[in-house]
Amino acid sequence: MKIDKILTEIDEMGDAHAGSSADTPIREDAFDLSNIEKVALIKDDVKKIMETLGLDLTDDSLQGTPQRVAKMFVNEIFSGLDPENKPKASTFENKYKYGEMLVEKNITVYSTCEHHLLPIVGKAHVAYISKGRVIGLSKMNRIVDYFAKRPQVQERMTMQIVQELQRALGTPDVACVVDAKHLCVNSRGIRDIESSTVTSEFGGAFKNKEVKREFLDYIKLDTSFS
Repeated sequence: MKIDKILTEIDEMGDAHAGSSADTPIREDAFDLSNIEKVALIKDDVKKIMETLGLDLTDDSLQGTPQRVAKMFVNEIFSGLDPENKPKASTFENKYKYGEMLVEKNITVYSTCEHHLLPIVGKAHVAYISKGRVIGLSKMNRIVDYFAKRPQVQERMTMQIVQELQRALGTPDVACVVDAKHLCVNSRGIRDIESSTVTSEFGGAFKNKEVKREFLDYIKLDTSFS
């Protein structure tokens, strides 16, 4: 049977997840449909999945699930696919001539693994050295959130965050470290609830060993307040 062949190919592939580039693989016609149309289509697809699993969609608790899931996919957890939702990364002249490293640490990451559509939850730490422009702190959080809100590979997301900040700030001197738990590892398969995945991207001056070490030392600082 065809389905048996497909399942065999998936098993043989295992965890050899190959990423093609730093660009999210999106079709050219991805935005031909409106969000309302996408919600309607996804609702029907979710309904079919639930019915295939044998669930009774006449039950009060389940009957609204297809609509809720469809709206969540389009308007929330995958909203970062839509370039209309890209945050405006407004920058400002560095009038105070701050020339040291700026670090925004412990930025919350909620993303979705593109291989199993299960959550990725963790923290991002981002830094840059100004070449004459600075960016609002909240914009750094919003950039992380934008690239997180799509089916993702953590390596790609880390690169995308750095590349967007490099473009906005006009400098290669940007770095990002992401430390996250993948529920595709924690809740299925090996079910290792303790492990997390760390990825990094260092640009420009951050490739220098001493600068990189300074950034990593900042990440280790205990900045909790109580």
